[in-house]
Amino acid sequence: MVVDLPDPAATVGLGMGLAEILPAGAILLLQGDLGSGKTTLVQGLAQGLGISEPVTSPTFALIQEYPEGRIPLYHLDLYRLTPEEVQQLHLETYWQEVAPGIVAIEWPERLPIRPVNYLHLSWQSMTSGRRVTLTAQGTTPQSWLENFSQSQGFGELV
Repeated sequence: MVVDLPDPAATVGLGMGLAEILPAGAILLLQGDLGSGKTTLVQGLAQGLGISEPVTSPTFALIQEYPEGRIPLYHLDLYRLTPEEVQQLHLETYWQEVAPGIVAIEWPERLPIRPVNYLHLSWQSMTSGRRVTLTAQGTTPQSWLENFSQSQGFGELV
């Protein structure tokens, strides 16, 4: 699925729309250049989940946890880490052991081990705004995309 985002408000709206349909246990891998809108999307997720705490990029903290929403939100930023450093953090505990929530991971290309099922969002700059390609990895994320497509009026996925 491809979604054009003309401005940051549209990116927040995409996050809010995803928050409506994603279940606890959903994992989002967010890939794009610096400033492309990854954190803005997570802000929309937080709003859609009813999280009132301000969401900022966890670039220096690495992980921000927002437990007070309808579903907990775990926001990870791997920008400053090497794959070897990421491996030492054992981030798979976020999709295997921690209370189920939505896990949003910025800079997933640094993950040495990816989860089995996830939704991959890839940003591209355009002349005006951004384009995000959403790709499902696994059967369960495919159903998330289908539900999102129907709830947002995109029609059937091909």
